[in-house]
Amino acid sequence: MDTASRQVSVIVPVYNTEKYLRRCLESLVHQTLKDLEILVVDDEAAIADLVEVCLKNEGYTVYKCGSGEAALTCVARQHLDLAILDVMLPDLDGFTLCQKIREEHLFPILMLTARVEDMDKIMGLTLGADDYITKPFNPLELVARVKTQLRRYTRYNTGEAAEPRETAEHDFRGLQISRTTHKCVLFGEELALTPLEFAILWYLCEHRGQVVPSEELFEAVWGEKYMDSNNTVMSHIARLREKMHEPSRKPKFIKTVWGVGYTIE
Repeated sequence: MDTASRQVSVIVPVYNTEKYLRRCLESLVHQTLKDLEILVVDDEAAIADLVEVCLKNEGYTVYKCGSGEAALTCVARQHLDLAILDVMLPDLDGFTLCQKIREEHLFPILMLTARVEDMDKIMGLTLGADDYITKPFNPLELVARVKTQLRRYTRYNTGEAAEPRETAEHDFRGLQISRTTHKCVLFGEELALTPLEFAILWYLCEHRGQVVPSEELFEAVWGEKYMDSNNTVMSHIARLREKMHEPSRKPKFIKTVWGVGYTIE
């Protein structure tokens, strides 16, 4: 499509204005003319249609699937940039689908569900999801979270260079991580990290030897205000340790300082 014919869309919040106005403005500022492809998996047609409309208004290409098997077929055929998965599906559940996608792909995954239990959220994040949204949801918040993940994923894939004065690489005790190439190698083995996992490890390396509170790590990586009882950081740290082949009780790199946060030595 010709760039000149592209339209810019604005979603205006009609309630909780103070809470969502900043996100509305950011939504406008960060819109892009690049065609990005998003998979929406939900067996509730009304929900899938609502998400599709919200995303298409932002210029994204959307593929809808009502089952896990159809979603896997789409993943294999299309070059996707992000996926939104419902937990409750008629065949494969969203957790299993997320796990299967993560076997081959690193694009962001958002879980969408009416289940609000902490264990469900921890399960999804541990299996490789990047974010978790509960129903009913505000369409504006959904779009804002999608854009946040896509900006991070785009920077990760393009290898956006670090600022000249910033450290571009850390190399210690067999761990090599480069912000320039967005690659991480541990004892000669390249780790397949998602953009969020890379960002977490990079931030800890930047503060090596210091204890980073969970609140600080969350706000630095996710760019959102930390809420009480937030298990997101813990779930991603567990996933990161697993990829680094770290023992759960006595990890050699990322260590837990109970009641405070995490440190890397």
